[in-house]
Amino acid sequence: MRSRSNSGVRLDYYQRIVHRLILAHQEPVTGLFPASNVNSHAWIRDNVYCILAVWGLSMAYKKIADQDEDRAKCYELEQSCVKLMRGLLMAMMNQKDKVEKFKMTQSPYDSLHAKYSSKNGLPVVADNEWGHLQIDAVSLYLLILAQMTASGLQIVFSLDEVSFIQNLVFYIESAYSIPDYGIWERGDKTNHGEPELNASSIGMAKAALEAMNELDLFGARGGPASVIHVLADEAHKCQAVLQSMLPRESNSKELDSGLLCVIGFPAFAVDDAQLIHNTKDAILSRLQGKYGCKRFLRDGYRTPKEDPSRLYYERWELRMFENIECEWPLFYCYLILFHAFQNDKRSVQEYADRLEKIMVRSEDGILLVPESYAVPQDLVGFEYQKPGSQAREVVGRCPFLWGQSLFILGRLLQEGFLAVGELDPLNRRLGAQKKPDVVVQVVIIAEDNEIRDKLAEHDLHVQTIAEVAPIEVQPARVLSHLYTYLGRNRKLGLSGRKSRDVGILSTSKLYSLKDRIFAFTPQHIDYEEYYTTRDPDLLASNFTTNLAFLTNNWRHMLGRPTITLMATHYMLDQDKIPLAMIQTMRKLKSGYINGTRVMLGSLKDFLNTSAITDLSFLGSTEDGYPDRLHPDVQTYLDEHLLRSFSNRSTMNLRGGQLRPRHLRRRMSCKGAIKKTRSINVDSDNLGMEGPSPLTERRLSSVVPPPWLQANKQGHVSVFATTPEEGPTSPPQLGGELGLRENIYPVDPHHSRSAIDRRSEFVRQQEITVPKILIQRHRAETNFADTEVEELIAMLRETESLEEQGDILQYLVDTQGLDFNTAGLGLKHKSDDNAAGMLEEGRVVTVRDLLKGLYEKACQQKLWGLVRHTAGMLGKRVEDLGKAVTDLLVRQKQVTVGMPPNNEHTITAPLPEGELRQLIHDAYGDDESTAMLTQELMVYLAMFIRTEPQLFHEMLRLRVGLIIQVMAKELSRTLICDGEAASEHLLNLSPFEMKNLLYHILSGKEFAVSSVARGNLSIVSCKSSRVSKKSQIGLGDPEGEDALIATIDDRQGQWLRRRRLDGALNRVPRDFYSRVWTVLEKCQGLAIEGRVLQQSLTQEMTPGELKFALEVETALNQIPQPEYRQLVVEALMVLTLVTEHNMVPCLGDVIYVEHLVHKANQLFLEDQRKVQGDATLCCAKLKDGKEQQQAASGMLLCGGAAYICQHLYDSAPSGSYGTMTYMSRAVALVLDCVPKHGEKECAIS
Repeated sequence: MRSRSNSGVRLDYYQRIVHRLILAHQEPVTGLFPASNVNSHAWIRDNVYCILAVWGLSMAYKKIADQDEDRAKCYELEQSCVKLMRGLLMAMMNQKDKVEKFKMTQSPYDSLHAKYSSKNGLPVVADNEWGHLQIDAVSLYLLILAQMTASGLQIVFSLDEVSFIQNLVFYIESAYSIPDYGIWERGDKTNHGEPELNASSIGMAKAALEAMNELDLFGARGGPASVIHVLADEAHKCQAVLQSMLPRESNSKELDSGLLCVIGFPAFAVDDAQLIHNTKDAILSRLQGKYGCKRFLRDGYRTPKEDPSRLYYERWELRMFENIECEWPLFYCYLILFHAFQNDKRSVQEYADRLEKIMVRSEDGILLVPESYAVPQDLVGFEYQKPGSQAREVVGRCPFLWGQSLFILGRLLQEGFLAVGELDPLNRRLGAQKKPDVVVQVVIIAEDNEIRDKLAEHDLHVQTIAEVAPIEVQPARVLSHLYTYLGRNRKLGLSGRKSRDVGILSTSKLYSLKDRIFAFTPQHIDYEEYYTTRDPDLLASNFTTNLAFLTNNWRHMLGRPTITLMATHYMLDQDKIPLAMIQTMRKLKSGYINGTRVMLGSLKDFLNTSAITDLSFLGSTEDGYPDRLHPDVQTYLDEHLLRSFSNRSTMNLRGGQLRPRHLRRRMSCKGAIKKTRSINVDSDNLGMEGPSPLTERRLSSVVPPPWLQANKQGHVSVFATTPEEGPTSPPQLGGELGLRENIYPVDPHHSRSAIDRRSEFVRQQEITVPKILIQRHRAETNFADTEVEELIAMLRETESLEEQGDILQYLVDTQGLDFNTAGLGLKHKSDDNAAGMLEEGRVVTVRDLLKGLYEKACQQKLWGLVRHTAGMLGKRVEDLGKAVTDLLVRQKQVTVGMPPNNEHTITAPLPEGELRQLIHDAYGDDESTAMLTQELMVYLAMFIRTEPQLFHEMLRLRVGLIIQVMAKELSRTLICDGEAASEHLLNLSPFEMKNLLYHILSGKEFAVSSVARGNLSIVSCKSSRVSKKSQIGLGDPEGEDALIATIDDRQGQWLRRRRLDGALNRVPRDFYSRVWTVLEKCQGLAIEGRVLQQSLTQEMTPGELKFALEVETALNQIPQPEYRQLVVEALMVLTLVTEHNMVPCLGDVIYVEHLVHKANQLFLEDQRKVQGDATLCCAKLKDGKEQQQAASGMLLCGGAAYICQHLYDSAPSGSYGTMTYMSRAVALVLDCVPKHGEKECAIS
């Protein structure tokens, strides 16, 4: 026998360890690893990690295999890997029906099982007896399958297996929106069986999707049929959600050491180097100990305080696990690998030394990695007193094969037997490295010669669809349909891809099919879908956004992105190419647009530089003819491709030529339509409902809150004063004794005096308001006495689309959408102006008339009428469900409906139909606002994808309140009443609506000006001194008026800011965790009748999202946004008290609103002393009259919730700032705050 080299001898040593500790436990029949000698269950995740050491050792042998015995050992180790991976594959294929069902239901009970019998690969527990839905386990299997295949192993043997693995890709591609049980199989950390969205699962799924894309499962021996296809947009969705969650793991786990496998080996799922660094540092600072890392905070598993006879914990029990959580050496193994891939030898050595100290040495000297270390029962008390001070003992399995396998991999890397590239043949570790800028290729194609000639007039020379042949250009829906054939397999009963969504990353490739080349236009400009595509300004804006998106997210793909823009007749405005489109196209010619590098050219020019994907899966492979197209595909292509971009047959728009448009903006909805409106703006107290018959009226706010009745000493009590009140029955704001304070609102611009308005209010107060449920509000005042025939005649005669809308609204209310008008004289050929707008000979229903009106309104850009008719016809935003999901998965809850009584909260993704029904239920008969809500949700999703920083410190998006604030901002800017502002809002074009929403979110000042045909234009103001007057029906402000307007703007800026922040639910940084520290030192915090109990600190950790949602729910009880912000400021002052350790305890339940009202009282006292602005209103009268004034339900200045408007408009800082008064109120009201002594007060 020849002598062995030192490396060979050392590898033989590791081979013996691997054989003894790992391979000795592999089942000979299935290839699976049982959990232990007494437990035959085989977990997918544990088995994959176990085999990694075997795979690594096989590659180490392959490098030195100069002798037959080394080659034999290498082959034996490789086949052990194949045996295990195929064993897991067979176990999952036995549950192929579950894979098929899960694609439709995404139910935990329809998921693949997380563990199988190691003896026969069959299920070992029922669907409902275990948390089987573990996306990360299936994703890990696919990721390692891809890496092993890329390294040269042959694991998949047949095309049926390829089809199954393709369907596993579909199984995990929606991981970003599927709550699962996660890496620790428990879901919510209380272990009550509640799945939640886990960052570790999303990260592993993202890695698997990227690794499987374009992978040939037969390796070098494969062909087109054995290639796996992944739509790049699905992986990007996972990436976007992952980045928004990190370093958080889930709603209940603010941090988890399991994320180490996501930011490092094996997933390498994060592309942002800074985010990787931040996540690792957060784990080390919060979870690292002497014996490894804790899995997550308050993890009770295997601690001495855990009751092993129970499957779950009570929520209040979690606090007792704090500081005594088990520590897992496994995570030191992850950290060694993490730093090895970073080439950080010093850190590798540091963690290797730490790990060696806590490993258990067997009788024959082998180092074993134990599962975990726990504090002994008798030392728990000492550990509570001084965390990390006590010695721990091994609990669980030893060796823990998952950790032992990673330890061996780390040793092979440390000793140079393996290079990091061999463990990562797909080069996933390079994802975070900086890459050169992406150049986006842009192709503009004209629908026909007429459009081409119109573009040529502007020096834009393009080709028509016919001229780009043989390349075929089709809409995204064609590509979506073709992808439904991917993964189909009759023998296995697999139906292929279910999702019909095709994103911009997918449509920016070219596709080859046999000898044909296809280009696809983006999905969002599919003209058959939604009215927003009729707005050229919005199309141009979205196009620019998509270019930037491609630049930032084009990864892991060969070739450049190619985006195809189709110029069609639908884009024409008065038979001209819209200016916005022309300007955008000219910018493209320059090579840069908004900082994005672009190249404008033809499809033929870009063939060699574009990313091209082969649609080979469309062949008839199952029938034995892979070179022929599937018969169904051939039929579809023959029937649909030729007419995909042909002009849609539209209704004959009777009435001939369009009427000339007026230069001043027309309000497009009057009368019947107008009566359905639910937007309330006139009130100075946003969030409070106005006098609408659509909502049940809660009678409150006329009687002032009890704490406003000052006691003899003039102080306000902040604690409950009697045992009967207590923390469970805090004082309500007004009770149920009168009308809401804004039912007869104050209009500061109205000519009548405040006293006159108050007198009218007192008279109106005696009106009895019945309890009315949401119902359809019929426009009986207009048409109640009119016969249907007369209405049809009116409809035929009027040229006004607004009047047509009113009549059709009444017909829908009284007769229904399917009422047949055919016999009522609508089909006479001579009626050029008939509203029927339909082809001859057809049955004419009200629905048909509405469709015709919708088309005309779209052409004339009457957006208010467009939105209303779209709502009546039941149209929906194409991406509504996707938009809501995009918001929810980024930990933002969404509410729809007008606050406070009609808000509906959306906390989980809903089917499109249910979502639309929920929105329409929330707004009753107000179709316009229901459609506006859908539109705004799509814009919010756009912004959260492209500018997530706009949504920082916002947990709940209240769309109804945002609509009210948008209308209020228009009212303020245009100096008009609320009704006019609501009409202006609903008549904004989709682009201007999106622009206004952006300004609201960003807090930027804006001005409104009129453009062609009376449309509003929202423009940013660089200075708050810019006058925000509209030019619509208003003269230009000159001289003194302009100065007054400027001063008014400056004076109202803090009120406006508080109103915006309150409406957006925006809070200061680290607000919720700081409130947790306050709650820890008092019995509770009462906010608007809702008490946050101290027990929440026992159930939840400070950074836990669930705690933040509890606080947010309490704050959302406050209907007025500016008042909400003062409550937030009061809470911030309380946090300063606790952070500076001024007192050990804050005492009983604190009523936060009392603090705000006491601060208001102190503010008014100071205003009287210095003769400030408030002496014109709230500080003007003495105490007796003040209370009489409060009893009337209004303040002279119109301040919300009995707080002077001048306090709302005060800056937070300064001697007369709100925080100063809040601090004084806290010092006066809280008995526990020391009255004497030096205390530094630093308010930030």
